[in-house]
Amino acid sequence: MDSYMDFFAILAMSLLTASLILLLSWCLFEHYAHSEVPPGVCQPLKVRFFHIVLLLLFGTDYIFWKLGITKWLTIVNRAFDGIRPKDDPSLSINDEFFDGVFVRIYQPKEPSAVPRRGIMFFHGGSGIFGSVDAYERLCRYIARESDSVLFSVGYRLAPESPYPSQFYECHDATVHLMRNSENYGVDPARIILCGDSLGGTVATYLCQELKSRTDLPKVRAQVLINPFLQALDCSLPSYQQNRLFPLPTRKDWLRFAAYYIGQSLSVTEMAIAGNLIPEDVQMKYKKWVSSDNVPQKFRIRNRQPALRAASKDNLFNLINEVLDRRLSPLLADDSFLKELPEAFILTCEYDLLRDDGLLYKKRLEENGVPVSWHHLEDGFHAVLLLLNHWLLTFPTAKTGTDSVVNYIKGL
Repeated sequence: MDSYMDFFAILAMSLLTASLILLLSWCLFEHYAHSEVPPGVCQPLKVRFFHIVLLLLFGTDYIFWKLGITKWLTIVNRAFDGIRPKDDPSLSINDEFFDGVFVRIYQPKEPSAVPRRGIMFFHGGSGIFGSVDAYERLCRYIARESDSVLFSVGYRLAPESPYPSQFYECHDATVHLMRNSENYGVDPARIILCGDSLGGTVATYLCQELKSRTDLPKVRAQVLINPFLQALDCSLPSYQQNRLFPLPTRKDWLRFAAYYIGQSLSVTEMAIAGNLIPEDVQMKYKKWVSSDNVPQKFRIRNRQPALRAASKDNLFNLINEVLDRRLSPLLADDSFLKELPEAFILTCEYDLLRDDGLLYKKRLEENGVPVSWHHLEDGFHAVLLLLNHWLLTFPTAKTGTDSVVNYIKGL
């Protein structure tokens, strides 16, 4: 009996080892065959290591999902959540619900003679992953170093909570704070909306939505970190230059976006081919979204010819959805941009979304909105998320986060 048990144990270990070797081989092939890591990025060898680790996570997640063991992205999300850091003696951290929306509150313990700034923070993750836990270290750092009360909004993810429910939840949580700011020691005149990636989309949209509300305090400022701001054109210079940069590649990002809004992956191929948005619609917005509007210094690196729309497929509903101000606040009419709160925009050189930030900066300035801008020459998308993550952190993460903190401290 023992010999049979030993045999099956050895067989199981052999199969597990072979599976791990195959999975790792696939990850290495995917990385070196389908991605590019330019030498100018911060610590390129660490970027390669990080991408291979992500491929391992996504590959394992896919296998477990196909076997029916877990839901898709369960393993990825738990890995992103990581291990919660030990308590910070300078912060009081509490979880609450604002009108049914989960919010984690980071409040400095040191008494303040006057009400503090309040920061509504919206995390990134394409609406399908990411969480309050994943952004724990970044939120703690911003709250502590800026001496502000930070409210990290734990909106629910797609597909369980379909798009655009995330925007509604963030709206409700923000309105709750605006109406009850004194209960948290927050000055209602100094409420800041801050977001990373899709969280930046949310912050941008909410600033446009709330600016005309007379029953609420005015938003003091908007802080947009690598924001996604338009779904019109994925052939801008940054989308071309960084299409194979692995965190994420353009195809990966478009797949995430399609999944988030409940579309088939065929939409991804249409967007890459330039067939998603008809040419007449692109021309309508060309004055705002065009490679010609991107500063010359950002157009010269590995420039690829811009793609042109080649078809006018019957995609009316989808087109209206992706060009709506929720997903494309960059395309809002001037009336939505005038008298917006001042803005801070952080962009990264090796980010697909770099030019979204640059074009929104231009539009805000044209409409008289003060803009502070910080560009990380060696940065990439979501690098701030890795702040203080041991071996996976990057020096440019602290540089970028400190630029955010210094801006907030000036408000």
